[in-house]
Amino acid sequence: MNADAAVPTPAVRPWVLHVDLDQFIAAVEVLRRPELAGKPVIVGGRGDPTERAVVSTASYEAREFGVGSGMPLRIAARKVPDAVILPVDAPLYLAASEQVMATLRDQPGAVVQVLGWDEAFVGTETADPEAYARRLQQEVLDRTRLHCSVGIGDTLVRAKVATGFGKPRGTFRLTADNWLEVMGERPTIELWGVGSKVSKRLALLGIRTVAELAVADEAALTAEFGPRMGLWYRQLGRGDGSAVVDDTPWVARGHSKETTFQADIVDPAEIEAAARSLLDQVLDEVAADDRPVVGLGLKVRYAPFLTKTFTKKIPSTAERAVVLARTLELVAKIEPGRPIRLLGVRAEMAMPDDAREGHTPTRSGW
Repeated sequence: MNADAAVPTPAVRPWVLHVDLDQFIAAVEVLRRPELAGKPVIVGGRGDPTERAVVSTASYEAREFGVGSGMPLRIAARKVPDAVILPVDAPLYLAASEQVMATLRDQPGAVVQVLGWDEAFVGTETADPEAYARRLQQEVLDRTRLHCSVGIGDTLVRAKVATGFGKPRGTFRLTADNWLEVMGERPTIELWGVGSKVSKRLALLGIRTVAELAVADEAALTAEFGPRMGLWYRQLGRGDGSAVVDDTPWVARGHSKETTFQADIVDPAEIEAAARSLLDQVLDEVAADDRPVVGLGLKVRYAPFLTKTFTKKIPSTAERAVVLARTLELVAKIEPGRPIRLLGVRAEMAMPDDAREGHTPTRSGW
């Protein structure tokens, strides 16, 4: 008997692939300026580290010095004095992203759920997901000259987490079979959807690793996080959840705008004028969606760097004057006389009746 005949042929089955473009914004800038290849490149704000702005992305060469997204641009410049610092060019990145997503949609049997400029889930049925992932990577590279990493999983969560092990330019598979072997001893903060605040709250419950979260007491979790989120975090610890990639167009819950002041503002009239200006921009976007406002948020960053967020639900309304009046009630909560470096305004909208019907949530819960 042929020995090879004893080896079962892998069955065709559904898989979830998470495609994440490597150092996307920096890579797009290098395509425009090839002489930057191999150099530390930082993109943020208007490209001026003397202004108040944060890093949007950094090349791997800059990341080696500890530069990361969200870091103040002036600190990034200090960490890498010879870095090339470039302004954000959103239209350029959007065009590159659309080209990548079109390439993903052209793959055989692919269902594509876009998560942002630089990442998407791809659902497909195949007997060899690694081979499919490698072909996908090559197609993206051939058409866009951009590299990507691919996480392979049997759920959205596992595919998303797997990508981190495949970076850069590689693939990695995470399924129910190896989830705890790979993730079990890792801290909960390494899970998609668990940030520093949640991980600290979990630690207070004695839950520090993914394996501990996977078997955590449901009553303790629901007491701390509520019945929906508590059970969701436990599910997250197991890597379980939806395995269906949903290409339904995304429906925004709200719109927001924020601005960083190059010099702190403290005058109440100036603060109110800034809030009104931001709200006007937000309500223009809300009007384009033709849905009423049902909630408001105000983000305030006091100098030097303390951020406070004020929110409130309001009766459903499309009247700008009503929304403005309720927004100014939030503005009144700002601590008087305290310098402000950033202000942001958000309007939450009523969701369409069919916005959730039959749609797959990105993280297994809305």
